[in-house]
Amino acid sequence: MIYFDNAATTGKKPKTVVDAVNFALNNLSANPGRSGHDLSIKTADEVYNVRAKTAEFFGAEGAENVIFTLNCTHSINCVLKGVVKMGDHVVVSNLEHNAVMRPLAKMKIPYTAVEVKDDVGETLDRFKRAIKPNTRLVLVSGASNVTGQILPIEEIGEICHKRGVVFCVDAAQIAGVLTINMKKMNIDFLCVAPHKGLYAPMGIGLLICRKNLENTIIEGGTGTDSLDYSQPRFLPERLESGTIGVPLIMGVGAGVDFVKKTGVEKIYRHELMLCQKLYDVISSDKDIILYTKRPEFGFYAPVLPFNFKGCESYHFAKMLNSHNFAVRAGFHCAPTAHKVMKTLNSGAVRVSFGAFNTEAEIKSLISLLKDKNFKEKLKKSIE
Repeated sequence: MIYFDNAATTGKKPKTVVDAVNFALNNLSANPGRSGHDLSIKTADEVYNVRAKTAEFFGAEGAENVIFTLNCTHSINCVLKGVVKMGDHVVVSNLEHNAVMRPLAKMKIPYTAVEVKDDVGETLDRFKRAIKPNTRLVLVSGASNVTGQILPIEEIGEICHKRGVVFCVDAAQIAGVLTINMKKMNIDFLCVAPHKGLYAPMGIGLLICRKNLENTIIEGGTGTDSLDYSQPRFLPERLESGTIGVPLIMGVGAGVDFVKKTGVEKIYRHELMLCQKLYDVISSDKDIILYTKRPEFGFYAPVLPFNFKGCESYHFAKMLNSHNFAVRAGFHCAPTAHKVMKTLNSGAVRVSFGAFNTEAEIKSLISLLKDKNFKEKLKKSIE
């Protein structure tokens, strides 16, 4: 199986990540911060080291600002429900994932969805105009998981900083792919899906904070102040209740090491090159529908949505799967982006790349998409 669904989760993990998880299962099976014995202390030290290297990687102030959550969606919910209250206003983009849109709908918080344009200056002007006197939070994706379009987060962060508005970035598609420095970019909260661009295991998320959250969405045991029924005020304990996933955390640490050693820009350039090779070939194919401009460096993440004319996206993906290509079809949990692409009726097939994908794999996909027999079989199946 050739795996082109890395925007959902990176399909291949580095051996160092697998080894780190196995090491934790075999050698760190003690609850950190809960007991005073040597193994618990050793485990706590290892967890702290991961916090520290992760904080340094993303330009956060200190290890205590790195919070381990269930996933990126959990991190986003922590921010929305920890920052926003009734009477506040929120600004998002028109490319957001349901991890943002569904909590907003449940909370019944008024928001403005800013239309992201190809012209960065126009996009920034729209964000400036969207901020109201009662705007409490601006929350945007670093890049769309559907179109791949990268948002100008550093410039948006500067706008928020000047206006005194909290700025949160959903970095699910850019962490480990683009360089992120929270301090430089004025990011107050960074929500990360480590199982994607950091090549960590699934089942863990990161919430990296430059300030505390007033409200919590879960309370419980933290191993500190156990006689006090109030949730601790200090990080990370304020936002981490219950036992944390030590093997997964060790996988995060190894993933950060892998990306740092390989080089963020090197990984991005490799993945984007594959994306461009595919785009350049299928852009001249009359049977293929493309929805974005050519993915250029700095403007697009390495994902590409397209369809076969007249074919429903799920069926197209099923046909590709029968030829051993793993892609994702449908709406990618982001109807806002599909509304922009005008694909709410059909969805789209999305191909997305990782560090371990190769030019040979792209050539194999291109060969199939150009194959007359494959096309004829596909056309007959939709008649």
